[in-house]
Amino acid sequence: MSKNIAIYKATLDNEELNQIRSVLEAKNDLSKVLEFEELINKYIGSKYAIATSTSTSALHLALSSMKLKRGDKILMSVNSFVNLPETVRHFDAEPIFVDINLEDMNLDIEKFEEAIIANKSKKLRAAIITFIGGLAPNLDKIYEIAKKYNILIIEDCRAALGTKYKGQKVGNLKADMTIFSTNPSPSKYAISRSGVLVTNNEELAKRAKLLRTHAITTAYDNYGNLDYVYDVDDIGHKFDLSELDAAYAIAQLKKTDGFIKRRQEIAKIYEQRLSGVKHITVLPFKEGHIYTQYIIKISRNRDAFARALKERGVATALNYIPLHLLSYYKSKYSIKITAFPNALNNYQQILSLPIYAGLLDEDVNYICDQVIEVAKEWV
Repeated sequence: MSKNIAIYKATLDNEELNQIRSVLEAKNDLSKVLEFEELINKYIGSKYAIATSTSTSALHLALSSMKLKRGDKILMSVNSFVNLPETVRHFDAEPIFVDINLEDMNLDIEKFEEAIIANKSKKLRAAIITFIGGLAPNLDKIYEIAKKYNILIIEDCRAALGTKYKGQKVGNLKADMTIFSTNPSPSKYAISRSGVLVTNNEELAKRAKLLRTHAITTAYDNYGNLDYVYDVDDIGHKFDLSELDAAYAIAQLKKTDGFIKRRQEIAKIYEQRLSGVKHITVLPFKEGHIYTQYIIKISRNRDAFARALKERGVATALNYIPLHLLSYYKSKYSIKITAFPNALNNYQQILSLPIYAGLLDEDVNYICDQVIEVAKEWV
């Protein structure tokens, strides 16, 4: 029987409806935004949480909080989503790309330190560390290198809420700031979007909260209205989270561990059924992987393989197209295609399969059936 399986769908039930209804019916005087921030701090173990309209807003707020300036440099993996260099460029600062390791597609640690040495100056301010598919890179080494060269670390955990590193929740380790999203998919038509910046640094948190809503210093009343007279201390943003989005985010946050468990179950089915299939490489399981993306490798002609799956009702994605191959960055910085060989080699093979909590076992097995059938016909 033919199916039509999306790359991602939100998993919803009455919890979302009840949370949203409580806002619409004004049943709770407590701000849902404050409640969400408190729940995030409790879940992560962090001291401060600043909720934002999107994870990209949270990243922008993080860079504003550290007072990023024109010409400053920020390191990042070339295997990241476009919102990272895009946000840096909005400050007229410079993104510095670093190649990946082929084992888990995260930042290559040796090349990371080499890039720091090559760009070492007062202009080198920070590194944004992406967690591919919800898997943490070697954070011990990253923190060690950052301390050695005195740069800030911002963790890009948009698709890594709930990830643990050596048994401890990411977001409460040694990064200066960590960015999360309650929606791991960059879908244009997401039901709701919300981001959050977490930190244990009081100064950064205080500045982020100030800048989040136009840097307005005057108090608000219980309904969120400005006081009669207000003042502004800095150039801020409009990055605050609505009460309705916060209500939805609370409902999703409460299910995070359940979502992780289900994705890990799906990943196990993929691993069991696709290991050893001709033309398919299944990446080895690593401790702490929460599988917000499930990435396989196709030995040749990946794009045609993806089209064949689409014809059979299975959507796929690329996580991610290397940043230096995107038109703006390729043109802006005149970067050779071969400048990051690991990322280029990886990109030519990777393919992300659907993975989200709402997928039934029969859906997962259907996807596996189609991958196996296409692989049989592959030359």
